[in-house]
Amino acid sequence: MSSAPTASEIARDARWLAQALDPATGALRLVAMDADSYRAVSFLDDRIFQQPVDAQVVPWPLVVEAAAEISRCDARWIFHIGHVGSTLVSRLLGELTGVLGVREPRLLRDLAMAPAEIRQGYLVPIPALFSRTFANDEIACIKSTSWVSEIAPALVPPGERALFMFATPRNYIASILAGENSVKELRTLADSRAQRLGQRDIAVPGGRDDAEFAAIAWACEMTALEAAAEVMSDRHIAWLDFDEMLGDMPATLKSAADHFGFDADSSAIAAITGGPLMSSYSKALEYEYSADLRRELIAEAEQYHRREIEGALAMLRSAAEKSPLLGRALSRAEG
Repeated sequence: MSSAPTASEIARDARWLAQALDPATGALRLVAMDADSYRAVSFLDDRIFQQPVDAQVVPWPLVVEAAAEISRCDARWIFHIGHVGSTLVSRLLGELTGVLGVREPRLLRDLAMAPAEIRQGYLVPIPALFSRTFANDEIACIKSTSWVSEIAPALVPPGERALFMFATPRNYIASILAGENSVKELRTLADSRAQRLGQRDIAVPGGRDDAEFAAIAWACEMTALEAAAEVMSDRHIAWLDFDEMLGDMPATLKSAADHFGFDADSSAIAAITGGPLMSSYSKALEYEYSADLRRELIAEAEQYHRREIEGALAMLRSAAEKSPLLGRALSRAEG
């Protein structure tokens, strides 16, 4: 175990990940990482403590001091609605030379969940803090947890770049219903999502079955992206339908890399999209998963839950008649 780093050591490179924050006290937890550690993990939340790590807790003023020494705020950002391949896209982009993939640091979730009046005091250093890499010609690509979209405008400086990932409501609902764990998560987050929708003055009645809960989840996370886009007109935003991406992975990944300004020639893209990441479950590489399996699971769920899915979609369209924001989200997703 090392001792707590100085401000200059924090600022120097990405070694000390700003992993978690207690907004009530200003205590920040740093975790020592190297390039291989970043590449290996799917989530930089508390699951990283399943293995021994070097962690240090420092006061927030030290982080502010460190951020003042960081000369860049050029991280790229991936925001998404959940269960739409964002971890896979982060991993694939992270295989490109000069890209440091940073997936779901808990600190961003801690900030998104904090009361707005408390959160505001912590936001200024964040873009610089997450732009640190291990080399000057390397660029950080940060993939957030879905509900961090609520604070996307504060994380992406003017002129910088973000990718917004989504799926059609039909495919999203079916994919959620196809997974036992995703259904459990759906029920756990139902109340908080309803509250977030209410903050946008969107009323989506429902919750009679899991398909309706999934529709509410889609509405919540998709309108969070739409609301963020409204106030991010001076940023460069690209929208990506994950299932369309799976239809031509090399071309769409190349487009995403170009949007971010990553060096990605056709041979590199072909090698990455033809490699083992495309046949593994991106959240746990030891399990097999593929685009074909995703399509099969969605088709099975649609067949088994057809009536519930149609009812949930009708509920969404009805709610969109009273919410321009939800209407734009549906229009974007359904073409």
